[in-house]
Amino acid sequence: MSREGRAPDELRPLTIEPGFLENAHGSALITLGKTRVLCTATVEDGVPRWLMGQGTGWLTAEYGMLPASANERIRREASAGKQKGRTVEIQRLIGRAIRGAYDLKNLGERTVWLDCDVLQADGGTRTAAVTGAWVALVLAARESGFTEPADTIAAVSVGIVDGEPLLDLDYPEDSGAEVDMNVVMTGDGRIVDVQATAEREPFTPEVMTRLMALAAKGIDEMAAAQRAAVSNA
Repeated sequence: MSREGRAPDELRPLTIEPGFLENAHGSALITLGKTRVLCTATVEDGVPRWLMGQGTGWLTAEYGMLPASANERIRREASAGKQKGRTVEIQRLIGRAIRGAYDLKNLGERTVWLDCDVLQADGGTRTAAVTGAWVALVLAARESGFTEPADTIAAVSVGIVDGEPLLDLDYPEDSGAEVDMNVVMTGDGRIVDVQATAEREPFTPEVMTRLMALAAKGIDEMAAAQRAAVSNA
């Protein structure tokens, strides 16, 4: 056992509260341990100019951390006049992950904005954002009348910490990991995106295989929570 009684292959306590906000077409508050991310989906008529007249829609994401989401106040990026590279990277991941497993022709010429705001951060904010954004998208589809995604899309972190493969890293584990990986998969086990980094020294394909198997287990559990959330909405 490890990590406050949590086994190496065990997720942190996970809850997804669908319909958390009234004004959004779809919303969900996802809590993963101490990490909390509010995800909303807003549908607008029209698409970017480069997609006009093609009969397809567009889906994009924005991500941000609230000032009090970490131990020290995070300066709002708007006050700095530009987004940080990490913010851009994460919001691109969210949009790319959802688009990778969803046919945008289902939208017609409409745009869906997925906004993911971190209320509290303790590791895994990007994976929680992807997972919660899928729930918000499904609820927006129901309200706006376009086709829901055919399968779930969820994300989870895995890594090697003190030589041991671990599922769903919190911040202390992530900051000290020898290997850090984020995996996005569909509910039926297909890979959408993998971000893997050797933080200290290169790792072998065998380690990669072990981590992917661990991620698949976590994705199964997250997909079950997603399905329960949308069925109860």
